[in-house]
Amino acid sequence: MNNPIVGTRRGTTPVPLSILDFAMAGRGISARQALESSIELARLVDRRGFTRYWIAEHHAMPGVTTSSPALLLARLVGETHQIRLGAGGMMLPNFPPLVVAEQFGLLASFAPGRIDLGIGRAPGTDMTTAQALRRGQLGAEDFPAQLKELLHFLEGDFPMGHPYEKGRVYAVPGPVQDEENGIPRSFERPPVWLLGSSSYSAGLAAKLGFPFAFAAHLADQNVMMALDVYRKNFQPSKVLDRPYVIASFGVMAADDEQEARRQAWAYSHAMMRMTTHRSFVVPTPQEAEGFDYSPTELRITEMWNAKIMSGTSYQVVEKLAAWQQRVNADELMLLNLGHSQQAIYRSTELIADAYGMPENVLQ
Repeated sequence: MNNPIVGTRRGTTPVPLSILDFAMAGRGISARQALESSIELARLVDRRGFTRYWIAEHHAMPGVTTSSPALLLARLVGETHQIRLGAGGMMLPNFPPLVVAEQFGLLASFAPGRIDLGIGRAPGTDMTTAQALRRGQLGAEDFPAQLKELLHFLEGDFPMGHPYEKGRVYAVPGPVQDEENGIPRSFERPPVWLLGSSSYSAGLAAKLGFPFAFAAHLADQNVMMALDVYRKNFQPSKVLDRPYVIASFGVMAADDEQEARRQAWAYSHAMMRMTTHRSFVVPTPQEAEGFDYSPTELRITEMWNAKIMSGTSYQVVEKLAAWQQRVNADELMLLNLGHSQQAIYRSTELIADAYGMPENVLQ
């Protein structure tokens, strides 16, 4: 099937591999340093033949620098050559659908055929920050209606009689702009993915015939249930003739097994702090190791740590293979989780080596 949604295997990987990035700014790391490291990471995965590089959307988290995926993606368009770039994802209730359509229409015009638009319904933050973002009644959003409106803006096909009917309100860049300017319709909207960590978005993606990305790095306990809902209820569409699944997992590989586990534990410590309503900043491994954990704090940290596949590259690949046997994903997306930017870069490099991915597919 000739479809930009479908990933391509590289080297000896069993399925296509992609990367999800938070532009992590841990203790002692500035936002500028985190963003520079993400640019270097994007260049690396482009050279090594990964399929996609997606940016998550989070707000009011000092340890995460990806509050505006579209802005960072615009920079990465000029730093990469062939990898698909996308949002993983845009949290649609935080934005008017027209804004999302315009931002990703602009990106698609910069890099035709290389942009993905992942859509989620979570806030990407805590409820207080969500209130600051939305200025409306939280929970009152009609996500399916918002998604429908977004798709109409991307296609330029609001029906006659609609307040935004064709030619009255439309996304720029977009298909209606071409027609209004008297040129053949050349705009190709970016593929839309639905993202989730439960069965809700899985069911909606199945109903629409859209590709689905499951955040197993957040809720691995729900992955089998959600994928079962998606696959059993999938309805073929003009987008896809069969289900297509990305499963994302947290990983941390290092030359030394103990260092990988120390980096992963530092991230797990930060997740414990977030869970207990404290500042989310990834501490150094030394800080995390020296922390005086209460029984509850230790239990929460261990819970998050169990979700991360850490160790040497071959240990991580073995764990990924075991998960892949269970979920049978069409594509795996890796989120490298640790404190050190150098460790995140090295983890990606080691996993690519372990899978036999080419050194430079751009040559």
